[in-house]
Amino acid sequence: MRAEGEALAGVEDAVAYIARLRQAPDKSILPVGRRVVVIGGGNTAIDIAIQTRRLGAEDVTIVYRRGPATMGATGHEQEFAQVNGVRIRHWARPTRLLGSDGRLREVEFQPTALDSAGRLQDSGERYSLAADMLFKAIGQSFMPDPVSAGAGQLLELEKGRLRVDARRATSLDGVFAGGDCIGGGADLTVQAVEDGKQAAHAIDLYLKRR
Repeated sequence: MRAEGEALAGVEDAVAYIARLRQAPDKSILPVGRRVVVIGGGNTAIDIAIQTRRLGAEDVTIVYRRGPATMGATGHEQEFAQVNGVRIRHWARPTRLLGSDGRLREVEFQPTALDSAGRLQDSGERYSLAADMLFKAIGQSFMPDPVSAGAGQLLELEKGRLRVDARRATSLDGVFAGGDCIGGGADLTVQAVEDGKQAAHAIDLYLKRR
């Protein structure tokens, strides 16, 4: 987020927390704050907000820097979060994370707006939300350099991501891919699961033929 105070205890990465949540045999041992703030506007933000509410958080607020129409989460997902007791605040970005004794206590925000050219700008004002836990759900980017560097690239790309055929096979023999890292793929868990299923069938056939 590039905001002051990100190193405070209570500031968590949403994806890492969800991974721990999915694998925990006893959900009650996971730490969860009373007042939770989620930064982001995609499906991960919705997921972590709903999950922490169900884990016992008393107050959960999603804060997104733009309006509802540009959120990565669908209108249905946004409504589902609100039905589950999650508040959504639009047009704001975090500027400082404040704490005491090394632990998060408050998040300072700056309202945002679009200028005449459609670019996001700050209003210069400030407001704060009390929080003892903050989740960063601000998105991830595929970095192709390790697998496709220069003229001797190992894997062919499509739209900046890995190119695959209908069987999820890449341009490198014996290597299959799916999910967010493939060209033309939807950034949805259900799509990644489908890709994994299709790739599993293709890998099975590939191994039998060998």
